[in-house]
Amino acid sequence: MQSSVSNPKPAAFTENKYLLTLVFVTSLFMFWGIAITMGDVLNKHFQHVLSLTKTQSAFVQFAIFGAYFVMGIPAGLFMKRFGYKAGVLLGLGLFATGSFLFVPAASAASFPYFGLALFILGCGLSTLETVAHPFVASLGDQRTSDQRINFAQAFNALGAIMGPAIGSYFLLRNNTEGSTDLTSVKMLYIAIGSVIAGIAVLFSFVKVPALNDPHAAADPDAANVDLEPEKSLFQHRHFVWAVIAQFFNVAAQGGTWAFFINYGHEKMGFSDATAGNYMVLFMALMLAGRFVGTFLMRFIAPNSLLAIFAASNILMCLIVAQSWGWPSFIALLMLNFFFSIMFPTIFSLGLKNLGPHTQQGASFISMGVCGGAFFPFAMGAVADYDVATAYYLPILCYAVIFLFGAKFSKAH
Repeated sequence: MQSSVSNPKPAAFTENKYLLTLVFVTSLFMFWGIAITMGDVLNKHFQHVLSLTKTQSAFVQFAIFGAYFVMGIPAGLFMKRFGYKAGVLLGLGLFATGSFLFVPAASAASFPYFGLALFILGCGLSTLETVAHPFVASLGDQRTSDQRINFAQAFNALGAIMGPAIGSYFLLRNNTEGSTDLTSVKMLYIAIGSVIAGIAVLFSFVKVPALNDPHAAADPDAANVDLEPEKSLFQHRHFVWAVIAQFFNVAAQGGTWAFFINYGHEKMGFSDATAGNYMVLFMALMLAGRFVGTFLMRFIAPNSLLAIFAASNILMCLIVAQSWGWPSFIALLMLNFFFSIMFPTIFSLGLKNLGPHTQQGASFISMGVCGGAFFPFAMGAVADYDVATAYYLPILCYAVIFLFGAKFSKAH
């Protein structure tokens, strides 16, 4: 779409009045990054202390990502009714509550109770993601929303580095054969819940400035204006593509991350703790990819860069599945570098020019995250026989993402 209004000045990253709010909301990306990747460490820890198979332990991801499907629409409706700030506070409240529920779950040594705690925690993460992405996108010019969301997601990647580092130190470092001790899980999640509750109190005092009114904008490229208001939300093809792409994107993420430690242990001969430490490098590459991707978007259209990164990950999966030792393990690490821009870029592209449909659109794109609830079961079933072979499965996911990026201009 071309704007009928010329604007020779380059679009600014954001405006000064939004800086404090942007900093605060960006920090939230880091906290749910910690929580998501902590689930991957819990997956392996529960295999030990609760004697679960890989397929059974995949319920950790099912509980977290399944909450995205359940909470996506309610979070969007809440955000539309009460605003972005109230949505953030609701998400933080659910996040803290789920964390504190780990205490009775650990005391009972019950995996179903852990599932309930993880589900409520996941509802908090779903609410935060549903709110935070359109929130960040609205803090400035729409033409730089891809850059802002990728920048904010870089701090999500920082949290994703911290998650396995913290989890490996407190949960995997002292694993002993036959141990059923869950004290470390209990203490860790008490600390997480306390920090998140404190963040919620602090954010309640932040004054959010009035956001740009897209209906009053002179330039439809600059603000999120629906240029085809006669269409319903699902008649916007680029949005529908984004929901589908996000489902497959998080499906690939959930499976790839859930069995990373298993791959390191079974194919490379690492101890669980060493494999957990390599997961820190794995997440560091995602952080690097988001900063590199944010920079490259100044020169390459975001949808084109998305297609390039998706094609690269198809190649990486093929190499990982061959079990070639270090070459395959390096390819496994590189999956996260190329994965880096996918979630935020799909989200941002899907929200463009939705106008008053933006909050509802964010809900459905967040619901696409439920792909991460189901795919680890499929990969886990294959991984119970051979963890390397399981990495053929994400190729389908990256093929869908490639098509979304390659065809975005026509769909939009």
